[in-house]
Amino acid sequence: MLRRSFLLSATAFVANPARAGQFTGKIRKSLKWSMVEKAAKGMPLVGAFKKLRECGFEGVEPSLLARHVTLENAAEWAAAAKEAGLIIDGTVGGRAAGLEEGLEITKALGGDSMLVVLEYPHDKPLQQTWREAVARMKEAAPAAEKRGVCMLIENVWNTFTISAFDMARLIDDIGSPWVGVHLDIGNQMRWGVAEHWVEVLGKRTGKLDVKEYDLDKAMAEGMRKGFDKPLGEGSINWPAVRAGLAAINYNGWAAAEVKAGDWDYLTDVAKRMDQVLDL
Repeated sequence: MLRRSFLLSATAFVANPARAGQFTGKIRKSLKWSMVEKAAKGMPLVGAFKKLRECGFEGVEPSLLARHVTLENAAEWAAAAKEAGLIIDGTVGGRAAGLEEGLEITKALGGDSMLVVLEYPHDKPLQQTWREAVARMKEAAPAAEKRGVCMLIENVWNTFTISAFDMARLIDDIGSPWVGVHLDIGNQMRWGVAEHWVEVLGKRTGKLDVKEYDLDKAMAEGMRKGFDKPLGEGSINWPAVRAGLAAINYNGWAAAEVKAGDWDYLTDVAKRMDQVLDL
């Protein structure tokens, strides 16, 4: 009887292996280093990186604007990441004036992308700003190719690109395989629908930022308050987002970009990413 029960249990295990999510093995989890600074205070980098692995993350993205990394300390970050088994998949916050330096830092870290934020000065004609942005990205594209680092423009709240069609046209006007989109799932909820951005941008999307947004909270308390909801508890239609990502066969990184917290909180963020992205 015991042997029969064992055989039945073993058969059931083989027939029902642990469920693989829709994007298991296709989307890898990263997060912004700004989310980690509070928990990692006083720790050596390698120790903090190991803790991030324990929390469930495979990668991390430090900020160039906050000077988390520089050419002077990039080797230290790269060595700590290698020892901990964590990947520095990219950097955050490249600006037009410093694209080449940012690409060099990103390469030194072993990253393959640099998130770029384009400026939108309201005291200049919009079409002039557009032409200058396109020209600057074209100018830097050879440096990106040389270093093997993509420049990914983010849809931020400075209103330069408030439509998925605007962003798509911008990338097409630049016309380089080394320039794409770092699509923030959450930012576009101020103007539109998350899954529609996924649909329109298609293969132009190189990486994802993941955050939540709640339209009711934003209407009642202010636009930025819309971000004050845990992943999966706001207005984003995550099943529709996943369907859009599946339609473009998305394979790549998704970085959490939410508030900072302790290690237990970061573990919860990783689990929520599993849920909303079906990992």
